[in-house]
Amino acid sequence: MSSVNTFENVKAVILSAHKSTTSRDKVGFYNSWAENYDQDVAVLDYKAPGLAANTISSHFSSDRAAAVVLDVACGTGLVAKQMQTHGFRQFVGIDGSEAMLRLARESGLYQDLRQSLLGEGLLPVQWDSFDVVVIVGALSVGNVPVKVLRDLCKAAKPGGHVCMTTRSNHDNLEYKAALEREMKQMEVDELWRCVEVTEVEEWERAVSAEEDGYITGVIYIYRKL
Repeated sequence: MSSVNTFENVKAVILSAHKSTTSRDKVGFYNSWAENYDQDVAVLDYKAPGLAANTISSHFSSDRAAAVVLDVACGTGLVAKQMQTHGFRQFVGIDGSEAMLRLARESGLYQDLRQSLLGEGLLPVQWDSFDVVVIVGALSVGNVPVKVLRDLCKAAKPGGHVCMTTRSNHDNLEYKAALEREMKQMEVDELWRCVEVTEVEEWERAVSAEEDGYITGVIYIYRKL
């Protein structure tokens, strides 16, 4: 992969990801992107990891050093890095890409890392065991099926927080609507309750031909009942 992180190069990389249709293709794409990932998303001005960490922090009143965080689709560890600045110390990460997990391991932030493809089988964790469950970036069209939300909720302790993000740009609107339907259904099913939904204007720089400037995104926080 090119080591020149211009916006045009990064755009081409991301658009090529959208061509990966099978989960195996996706994993292959992320494996090949891992080395340049952090620099590339910096070029995109990708704000989601920091915004999610700030939002969790504003709702978390227990002992942060003792809290155990499940970082789902953890990638190289960008979310854990941001959460660490808010005093969180204990992280378990899950990702489908071995190359991403290798970089997460090198960060030294995680006590445990596990490889798992989201939506293909259950999450490889014990239910009812995490103070915070966070998934940033993976909930989007072509990535992770909406049904994964129920596993995220099961992984949290009763009273624990689940933080999720998604994009609000044009090609993700249908997925976002399905995601929100499932979130509301889970409230009806008395699995969790909504704590906060935050719309963010400048989520990241737009990469598709139909959009320019910045796309918007959303952060959701729920508390498990």
